[in-house]
Amino acid sequence: FIKPLFKYCTVTDAPDFDPSADAEALYSAMKGIGSDKEAILDLVTSRSNAQRQEVIAAYKSNFGKDLIDDLKYELTGKFERLIVSLMRTPAYHDAKEIHDAVKGAGTNERCLIEVMASRTNQQMHDMVAAYKDAYGSDIEEDIIADTSGHFKKMLIVLLQGTRDESGVVDADLVEQDAQDLYAAGEEQWGTDEAKFIMILGNRSVTHLRMVFDAYEKIAEVSIEDSIKSELSGDFERLMLAVVQCIRSVPMFYAKRLYKSMKGLGTADNTLIRIMISRSEIDMLDIRECFRLRYETSLYNMIKDDTSGDYKRTLLNLCGGDDDLAGEFFPEAAQIAYKMWELSAMTKVQLRPTLRPAASFDPAADAQALRKAMKGFGTDEDAIIDIVAQRSNTQRQEIRQTFKSLLGRDLMKDLKSELSKNLERLIIGLMLTPAEFDAKMMRKAMEGAGTDEHALIEILVTRSNEEIHAMNAAYQNAYKKSLEEAIQSDTSGHFCRILVSLVQGAREEGPADVERADADAQVIYCLTLIELADACNAESDDMEMKFMSILCTRSFPHLRRVFQEFVRCTNKDIEQIVKKEMSGDVKNAFYAIGNSCLFLYHSMLTDDRALIRIMVSRCEVDLFNIRKEFKETHDVSLHEFIQVETMIVSRSARLLTLLFGVFGFSSHLCVSVEFFFVLFFFVSWPLS
Repeated sequence: FIKPLFKYCTVTDAPDFDPSADAEALYSAMKGIGSDKEAILDLVTSRSNAQRQEVIAAYKSNFGKDLIDDLKYELTGKFERLIVSLMRTPAYHDAKEIHDAVKGAGTNERCLIEVMASRTNQQMHDMVAAYKDAYGSDIEEDIIADTSGHFKKMLIVLLQGTRDESGVVDADLVEQDAQDLYAAGEEQWGTDEAKFIMILGNRSVTHLRMVFDAYEKIAEVSIEDSIKSELSGDFERLMLAVVQCIRSVPMFYAKRLYKSMKGLGTADNTLIRIMISRSEIDMLDIRECFRLRYETSLYNMIKDDTSGDYKRTLLNLCGGDDDLAGEFFPEAAQIAYKMWELSAMTKVQLRPTLRPAASFDPAADAQALRKAMKGFGTDEDAIIDIVAQRSNTQRQEIRQTFKSLLGRDLMKDLKSELSKNLERLIIGLMLTPAEFDAKMMRKAMEGAGTDEHALIEILVTRSNEEIHAMNAAYQNAYKKSLEEAIQSDTSGHFCRILVSLVQGAREEGPADVERADADAQVIYCLTLIELADACNAESDDMEMKFMSILCTRSFPHLRRVFQEFVRCTNKDIEQIVKKEMSGDVKNAFYAIGNSCLFLYHSMLTDDRALIRIMVSRCEVDLFNIRKEFKETHDVSLHEFIQVETMIVSRSARLLTLLFGVFGFSSHLCVSVEFFFVLFFFVSWPLS
């Protein structure tokens, strides 16, 4: 079902290649004072590695000099490292990377893991020979001398380059291996690491993919989750890398590239190593996997994270900006298809992080809250301890008991005693879910401007029942229907989308495979009309059908639709939405797509959004959101909140306590007390 492409790389043989002319051009670029770096990088990145070897030979033959030595002399820094590395053969480049990783002070385990987990048998054999030739020592002996334990054993197994590449799969052996892995880990106390090493280090890629599926059925957890729970340290990281490469080498490298550039600083050695080693193998697929996972192109991330001639060289190796494209390359198309297939089949068990408190006494809680707010000052910690550890139903009992026992309105007392984000968060927790949603919708539309992101987030992620309850709460609180408020504050297609969603009429059954195919065809026809720039009745009719599909079909059905869309068109639905739509309409449809994949974490955009999501999801699926957040951002939501609310001194803490606010790193503004409330919600589910 995938449109065939014959080249997955970005660097290929240059046509009309003349090694002597290239050697002359490079000599001229380095002659005299200074060097023409642009000429060097343009020539080197537009030749294949085999052609570069011919240029090296022609350079020595014509000028009696070593080209690599001249390049090292003329160039400096990261640019020199990159250009010189491009001039080595793949085997000698890998050999140097391994040599640098094990020699000198310390060991670069991450480099060892990346190279050893991802190379084919032939690449391993070539690297071993190149290492011996270049350094006069045995690569296996050097690795043994510099590593230890099960990590060392797995590296040596991989180094042999003996993985089965026959492509033959024995169904009985698949089941046996899956059972053996389960018995070696999840089923027993302790772990039989040797069994993991033997199976993951020797079985074929096709075989292991089937083993992983069979394992998940037996263990009811993924092989990755088992490795994380059973293994540790560098051995764990190596085994996870092997599993990732078995599943998809391009996705493995997409993740490595992202980690090399995210945050402060750039892991240039990793970036250089990957861009060089994959530019003539599967860079197109890596680019597409990168876009699929991180919603931005590799090209743009490199452009934003590097500079100068170094940047230009990397961009040449990257080969193009996928944010300008809408089609998948083969490997990424298969990943996208599988992703939608798995999401359509998976039944997600929603897991909250906040549960009802045991031995609940509403009268005692009401008295404790009153005590915390009496007299001079307010005991915010006491308020947090109670409110953040009671379910919403229990909080409503506390509200009622507070009034019956003390004759006071708890909400008014809290508002008068608290301020800023802490007040917003505590008051939000004390409202019923329907009242809270109604208030958030009101806040999004009142005053100058509209918070379209809040409107989208709430309406896209709520069930029909929750939307109906919100409508009733809005009518009761503001004496106006929510639909009327939306119509008076928004317009055009965006208004129609919101009005459709606020009806709470989304289908709730499973996917209809036959209708999913028809719906995918409707979306495809719309893209053809948009690409033809047609502005007519047919275009309007197709847009209405598209809106109807996204706003009324069940999420399981939409997952199947998006899967069929990939199968039929080889296109990325998210990129279609990005390219063919704009503004709030694009954001709304994009949010619907994210909700199909449970990506609520993508809506954590500012402090109000953080409050909305923490309050509304803590008793629904915040545990699931935490997991998605960790997998996508490679940091836990807990760590994110801790790091982003860090206080650097006691004086700062005192000022923070006095003023109740300090800055999140870019957009967020959060008080210390607010942080502690959030901490409760992202901690393990309360017993």
